[in-house]
Amino acid sequence: MKAFSYKIILFNIIVLLMAIQTAYAESSPSTKILLKAIKISDLSFCNEKVPLERFEIKERFEKEMLLILWDKPQVILWLKRAARYFPHIEEELKKNKIPDDLKYIVVIESAVRPHIGSRKGARGFWQFIPGTARQYGLKVNRFADDRRDIKLSTLAAIKYLKKLYIKFDSWTLAAAAYNMGERGLNYEMTEQDVIDFYNLHLPLETQRYILRIIAAKYIMKDPSKFGFDIKKDDLYKPYEFDEIIVSTKYKIPLRIVAQAAGTYFKKIKDLNPKFRKYYLRGTHEIRIPKDEAKNFFQKYRPLVAEYLKNKTDQTYVVRNGDNLTTIAEQFNIPLKSLVYWNQIKRRDRIHPGDKLVIYKKKSHQN
Repeated sequence: MKAFSYKIILFNIIVLLMAIQTAYAESSPSTKILLKAIKISDLSFCNEKVPLERFEIKERFEKEMLLILWDKPQVILWLKRAARYFPHIEEELKKNKIPDDLKYIVVIESAVRPHIGSRKGARGFWQFIPGTARQYGLKVNRFADDRRDIKLSTLAAIKYLKKLYIKFDSWTLAAAAYNMGERGLNYEMTEQDVIDFYNLHLPLETQRYILRIIAAKYIMKDPSKFGFDIKKDDLYKPYEFDEIIVSTKYKIPLRIVAQAAGTYFKKIKDLNPKFRKYYLRGTHEIRIPKDEAKNFFQKYRPLVAEYLKNKTDQTYVVRNGDNLTTIAEQFNIPLKSLVYWNQIKRRDRIHPGDKLVIYKKKSHQN
């Protein structure tokens, strides 16, 4: 009887493995498509020729093409997200009279995602590190991170790329410098006495970076050629919104903005990925659902007045033996609220004598 059970189990495993193999084969690009994809003789980036006649360049480019095409789900997501965000990027590139091909940097940097980050601290669509972001006019503070805003981060990237182009007199070199840093690229060009990207010996990451951008461009300009038969209705729609400017010297809950805009907190966060917290302070350009700007401030001002009227708080002085959890329990408030009110992290240590802000329960109910 046991032997019969084992045979059934073994049979089921074999059937499952065959199904997985079939599904994998169906989802993978065909050899015919892959071979066709690398039959390229003429290619450019920002009107700068890619020397595919050189076997080493052709080999490296083919590698990037094949690796990208093998990850079909990723390419599909690139295409769907690009439909939402590329119109904003294309508009700004056109206004600034710089090549449209530069939009493909976003594909390789972030896969067209606002929240993605790196170990080095880069974040957002164009993957700025905090210092460079601030240098080009982006806010990066505890309330907002403009690197996650498609409009603001694109304007900053354009400023940076234009500066790099003026310095290196090549958009390919400008893109390389965007990846590895202008000082690093300038050093390599000086030491090697070379001014052409394709003749430079650079870090492998940067060599691949440029060719991945070019491969993304080649695939995304004509996806059907590579087996991606995506209809217009399959693509993600661009967000429709109104823009308003809100200035406040107080910390105002983002939920009040949502209420005044006739929507939910989540919708405001989706339209404004730059906002990091549940509160705002300072001056911010905010996107709200379309057609809600007309009456926004008529609703917003009374809601803020009511909030500030009821916003009473007290200062708690930390004692020996206290921790964030016991303090939250003592005042019957969520630990997360205590953390947000005081702009600290759950793992942060508190010490006797530290002061914490505690709001009355009725002022933080949602």
